[in-house]
Amino acid sequence: MQFMKDITPASDATRPPSEAGEGEINLGELLRTLWRGKLWIALAAGIAFVLGGYYAFVMATPIYRAHSVVMLESRKEQVLDMESVMSGLSGDQATINTEVEVIRARGLIEKLVKQLDLVNDPEFNYRLRPDEGFSLGGLIGAVLGRGEASAPREREILDSVIDEVRNRISVSNVRQSYVFRITAESEDPEMAAALANTLADLYILDQIEVKFAATEKATQWLSARVGELQADLEDAQAAVKEFNAGTDLISPEALAALNRQLKESRDRLRATQDSRAAAAARVAELEAAQATGDPETMAEVARDATLTRLLRMMEEGDRTAFDARFRQVLERAELDVTRAENQIAALEGSITTQEKQIAEQSADLVTLQQFEREAEASRLIYESFLNRLKETSIQQGIQQADSRVLSQAVIPLSPSEPRKMVILALSLILGALAGAALVLAREFAQNTFRLAEDLEARTGYPVLGQIPAIPARRRRNVLKYLSEKPTSAAAEAIRNLRTSVLLSDLDHPPQIIMSTSSVPGEGKTTQSLALAQNLSGMGKNVLLIEGDMRRRIFAEYFDITDRKGMMSVLSGDAPFDSAVVHEPTLGADLLVAERTKANAADVFSSDRFSDFLKGLRERYDYIIIDTPPVLAVPDARVIGQLVDAILYTVKWDSTSQRQVREGLRSLEGVNVRVSGLVLGQISARGMKRYGYGDSYGAYNSYYDN
Repeated sequence: MQFMKDITPASDATRPPSEAGEGEINLGELLRTLWRGKLWIALAAGIAFVLGGYYAFVMATPIYRAHSVVMLESRKEQVLDMESVMSGLSGDQATINTEVEVIRARGLIEKLVKQLDLVNDPEFNYRLRPDEGFSLGGLIGAVLGRGEASAPREREILDSVIDEVRNRISVSNVRQSYVFRITAESEDPEMAAALANTLADLYILDQIEVKFAATEKATQWLSARVGELQADLEDAQAAVKEFNAGTDLISPEALAALNRQLKESRDRLRATQDSRAAAAARVAELEAAQATGDPETMAEVARDATLTRLLRMMEEGDRTAFDARFRQVLERAELDVTRAENQIAALEGSITTQEKQIAEQSADLVTLQQFEREAEASRLIYESFLNRLKETSIQQGIQQADSRVLSQAVIPLSPSEPRKMVILALSLILGALAGAALVLAREFAQNTFRLAEDLEARTGYPVLGQIPAIPARRRRNVLKYLSEKPTSAAAEAIRNLRTSVLLSDLDHPPQIIMSTSSVPGEGKTTQSLALAQNLSGMGKNVLLIEGDMRRRIFAEYFDITDRKGMMSVLSGDAPFDSAVVHEPTLGADLLVAERTKANAADVFSSDRFSDFLKGLRERYDYIIIDTPPVLAVPDARVIGQLVDAILYTVKWDSTSQRQVREGLRSLEGVNVRVSGLVLGQISARGMKRYGYGDSYGAYNSYYDN
């Protein structure tokens, strides 16, 4: 997954992934991955497009939509000013939202269902539809134990139809207006128009019925209330009359006159009291003067002309008349005191009587006024409710709806669903997205190597060659194919590999070359044979050694039976010249492996094998050793200590990255470094299928097939 690699400096390119780091998304590589998978994406989009078209044009049931428009009368002039009974809607947003819900209310939808008899319409009552055989809903119902449920009741059927109809109807408010759009859906265009128009009419009629019911209810209540108020008024008036008949109160004016009389009596009482006090003082003064016995003093105090004349006469010797006259003056003064006291007593009695009378009549007046106020209040309430009753009675039958229909729904000529072009476009887009997801998922799941640069980046080793799959059904035909078609892509790839190996170390050109891989079946043996054939074609003396003593796979390429091999040479049972065989097809000498009971790793670790290779260096220009896979046995790690170059073969799109890393790590663990990697058995068709046609196969015109 190249697009998941970190963007690292060039110096980090040779580091293994564990060191270089992963996780960042390379957008460019992601786009290149999608471009390489463009055929898969196009295929997925095409399939989705076909499926979408099949659904839109064949499977989908056409759905028709019809619209009716209703306007809310927010400002209405009523026939009579009776706001409590005929108040219009305010028209604010809360009212508009409420009316939207009222139109879709179950009560109104139930009237619609009954008026159009939708219970008997299979479109809305699924129980009337023909049995469709197997269905997921029926299977779920059977699993849940609802397959043998009792027959639904009539109300249950009606409720299910109401739910279905509500799902087919939507109501929306036109923005910044008092207009409602009622939309109805149906498989029948005429039914769609009937649903929208009938619901609009029922909504208008429902408003009138609600107002009529409110008016009728108000009339009934007002009638009962007026009767109660009339009885209360009559009782209040009777109470006033009864109280007037049972009291001595003449009128409020008479009570005011009594108050004035009381005030006058109190004024007279105060004047009389002052007169009595003056008379009493006069008596006391006269008595004091009498007590002195001095005629002059008595005459001065008495201030009586007769008494003064008698005083002068008394000087002539006559005092009897003077004393008599003085007693008369004193008696008269005492009489004035007595008369004043009598008047005071009379006035106090009169005042007491008047105060009692005023108190009684004041209380009666308060009670009377309370009765009169209650009677007046009852009269006003009675008259108000009586007027309201008359207005409400007149209002019955002339109610107006708060809304009106602006436009009736027309029968749609074409279905609204399925939206075929939209479905096709979405199918195409979703198909492309699904294809892209599959391409990316496959790329994420890809755990093998398809590109040389990917192999280099993941391992840190250079790729010396890219060998295509040789079109030979049998292994015996591999060398024949390379000989007969020296300009084929496979032959050219072997030449490129040979050149890369020989130039990998100019100071010390490799002489002994080892070929190995991670697991069996990666093409390392075919590669060893082809490389030996190519080197011998240069006129070089080449020896190919079969280093896999366990499988001995050279027998599948050559007719070699019962021949002595490397173990015979190492043990001294046979000389080298008798064991080695020259293969004409290969153009090089061949030393095969033998079956042995000895451990191969121990044999290759011996000094005898090391000396054997040293001797071969003097006889051959190049020695190629085909070893077992690294992860299978330790032979390659042992032989690798004695060779000049190691070619590590990785099978294209087959060997997992983990196997390659473990194989290389096992060699590095014994201080053996691979000279280079070979990406083998590359499939040109597979490269194109994966979208790597621009990376491999672009030069096929230069090769023979």
